[in-house]
Amino acid sequence: MVAITLTVNGVSRTVQASPDTPLLWVLREELGLTGTKYSCGEGECGSCTVHVDGVATRTCVTPVSRAAGKKVTTIEGLGNGKLHALQQAWIEDQVPQCGFCQPGMLMQAAALLAGNPKPSDADIDRAMQANLCRCGTYLRVRRAIRRAAGEVTQ
Repeated sequence: MVAITLTVNGVSRTVQASPDTPLLWVLREELGLTGTKYSCGEGECGSCTVHVDGVATRTCVTPVSRAAGKKVTTIEGLGNGKLHALQQAWIEDQVPQCGFCQPGMLMQAAALLAGNPKPSDADIDRAMQANLCRCGTYLRVRRAIRRAAGEVTQ
């Protein structure tokens, strides 16, 4: 175990962890941020997506050592204490069914809009293709991203 310091949702945090511990487990078990979900454990479904220095990152396959000294944003920090435009759009378009994949979907969508504030449907589909939704809400996801596109300024 070593001391690893990272900034999570704007707060500097130091944890004692093995450098190869998945970031997911540090966020959930050590820091109590359970919005980031575990699903496939192989980085294939996107449920565990957070931002590391603004880049959408699969935490189940990312060692915590790779986040050392970096800024990590989880679903709990996405809106900085208020609803992010995407979260509001998700509500308005009634995107979630079971909701399990939604934190990862929202984080992936936020990374898309941060880099491309006016994405086309093809841009959205390409960015979101690796996020799996067992309930099949993909059309609602696209509609919500389009709704939020004019409001996101990050």
